[in-house]
Amino acid sequence: MDMTPHSPNSPSAPAQPVLSTLDITKLFGQVRALAGVSLEIAKGETVAIMGPSGSGKSTLLHCLSGVIVPDDGEVRFDGSTLSGLSDRDRSHTRLRRFGFVFQDNQLIPELPARENVALPLMLTGTSRGKALKEADEMLRRIGIADLGTRRPGDMSGGQAQRVAIARALVGRPSVVFADEPSGALDQATGHEVMQLLTTTVSLIGASLVLVTHDPNVANWCSRLVEIRDGLVHSDGVLAARGGAL
Repeated sequence: MDMTPHSPNSPSAPAQPVLSTLDITKLFGQVRALAGVSLEIAKGETVAIMGPSGSGKSTLLHCLSGVIVPDDGEVRFDGSTLSGLSDRDRSHTRLRRFGFVFQDNQLIPELPARENVALPLMLTGTSRGKALKEADEMLRRIGIADLGTRRPGDMSGGQAQRVAIARALVGRPSVVFADEPSGALDQATGHEVMQLLTTTVSLIGASLVLVTHDPNVANWCSRLVEIRDGLVHSDGVLAARGGAL
């Protein structure tokens, strides 16, 4: 598989966003985490969200992915209102249409890699045999088929994060959300993980929404959104691709 970072999206990206927010706000007690954020993410776009601690970037990610619901405003996914769905329907959407990569991988320690990867498919009703077959194929496609029978405790941090990427992508999601995906890794391994994440997301035609504090990680995306005090401070195209982690 060619692991060169994919090319920036062309200016002819579709007008209809796959994911958007309209003036969303979110309060936690007296703290206003989001103060009216409007954002559109196109199909196949890779977007990095940056900001200092407490800026609202993680809250924005959680609203975009339907983990939490904004107090005001609207989150839309694929032409429908995501924020207006019930908890059950939002969970259903997350399971079938979204993929997630976390800083600490969140693999199930008792399960080997292939079963960790197959789990999202089995949760949506895919038979165990078919799910494991698709998991094996995804592990092969991203170059880690040899890890299939290993449990997370027998892997390095970089290997576990590669398995987490395979799990996020096995269901062919429309959007992949990544929260500091290389934050727990050394620089060289983090570089490899970001290269793998952006390349494989591009291959399946998904959008990537990534939260990071590191500009080198953000540089793997085609667009940078900076959040400060719960507001979009800047939003622009990134010229350079491929961070020097």
